[in-house]
Amino acid sequence: MTTVAPRSTRAAGPARAPRLRADASRNRERIVLAARDAFVEHGADAPLDEIAKRAGVGNATLYRNFPTRTALIREVALLVQHRIVAIAERAAAEVPGAFDALERFAHETVDEKVGALCPLLTNRVDRNDPDLVEARERLLAVAGDLLERAKAAGEARPDVDHGDLFIAMSQLTRPLPGTSCRVLGDFVHRHLQLFLDGMRAPAPGVLPGRAATFEDFHGDH
Repeated sequence: MTTVAPRSTRAAGPARAPRLRADASRNRERIVLAARDAFVEHGADAPLDEIAKRAGVGNATLYRNFPTRTALIREVALLVQHRIVAIAERAAAEVPGAFDALERFAHETVDEKVGALCPLLTNRVDRNDPDLVEARERLLAVAGDLLERAKAAGEARPDVDHGDLFIAMSQLTRPLPGTSCRVLGDFVHRHLQLFLDGMRAPAPGVLPGRAATFEDFHGDH
């Protein structure tokens, strides 16, 4: 009889903790993804109550994970950049054609609503935050490599840079005034393909001005 209670107590403790940690992790991810969507649609001042509702969590859960709006915005910026890096790495590893890999990267990236990055990174976070700097540099490296591979293969025109692509993807995933996000989403991939076709070599003409760089896209100059 004396051995039953201790054995029961030891079995109950470890069984509960992993479930709580997994639930907390899922809640956090849902909040960040809901915030990303809300920021795309309504800007960085989207109501936090609405974000909690979209994520399917209570306000207390949101504030427990992110005590301030700035903390949530920072996490969204990191999440989006990390996910885009993963997209680029998969495209490079899984798609044999250089331009085909670039196309896959671009189409999957717009599904991440990369347009949320521009206002968040330029106005609402510390751009010298070490984690954000590391994520930005990694993104520059992997995305730039995809385009350089396509150029080296003679499949992408030589007078474009990775900033040109990111500007296009950002513009396509930020709703125009007076339009609904749903309607915009219906045409994103169609319009992106029009842009990508214009990046193919041989080029039918010369583009005006200089190529946009990643630094131009992020306002470093």
